[in-house]
Amino acid sequence: MKMKEQKTNVMRILDKSKIAYKSHDYSHTGVISGTEVAAALGQNPKQVFKTLVTEGKSGNHYVFVIPVEDELDLKKAAKSVGEKYVEMIKQKDMLKITGYIHGGCSPIGMKKPFTTVINNTAAEYATIIFSAGKIGHQVELGIDRLRKVIDFDLVDVVKNMH
Repeated sequence: MKMKEQKTNVMRILDKSKIAYKSHDYSHTGVISGTEVAAALGQNPKQVFKTLVTEGKSGNHYVFVIPVEDELDLKKAAKSVGEKYVEMIKQKDMLKITGYIHGGCSPIGMKKPFTTVINNTAAEYATIIFSAGKIGHQVELGIDRLRKVIDFDLVDVVKNMH
């Protein structure tokens, strides 16, 4: 018998859109960093993504969803959204801008839709795992299903670590 899980706003949005997903709960582990989350869930860290929010030179905000082990390449990120440059928003501004707190930010269900770029490696996997909008909770679904609730481009926006 399955325990009644706590639904996050992201899960409610997916349910309402009748989009199948798998939820992962790691709230009992106390881990926070993406690589620790991947390990706690026993998942491939290349398939577990983190959501980063930036601000461009224009003042517009952009969302980048990249593998937890990777680092956002700000030059590639800026180019992908047609900006001269982008920089990470301040942690204290996260809630005001997105409606989410740092560590529980999901590309789904933000206060308003932002231009979103998912690193192109997401296309290599049947599903990707990302925040369900609350620390301790992740959702897993294919990018084709994700496209039904948010609009995004697939672009290489991570630093090459070689």
